Amino acid sequence: MPKVLGVDLPGDRPAWIALTAIYGIGKVRSREVFERSGVSPVKRARELTTTELRRLEIAIRSTYRVEGELKRELRGRIKHEKDVGSYRGLRHRRGLPVRGQRTRSNARTRKGPRVTVCPKPRLI
Repeated sequence: MPKVLGVDLPGDRPAWIALTAIYGIGKVRSREVFERSGVSPVKRARELTTTELRRLEIAIRSTYRVEGELKRELRGRIKHEKDVGSYRGLRHRRGLPVRGQRTRSNARTRKGPRVTVCPKPRLI
């Protein structure tokens, strides 16, 4: 398995698809990286030589933030929104959807499993 930026790429896939295993690189950026580095994107990932892998790594590092650096930046942005007290920050803090989705009937991923509230027993 070839490694780029410390991430194992799936060797049986075309190289441009395998590069999407890196956090922060999708299909469009993968194509751009291959174009910028001059490596053939149609090769299988396991067929890439060490010099080609090095050229890909250099092209990625010089242009994009990926993996840990990108995750750290996103965490910092969310923390800033929470500290400032913006609406988005409050939604993050409460664990609710941030981008305007409805919460009455959906949003189970963010809200967690349903919790049934038992009504108080009525005393007659």
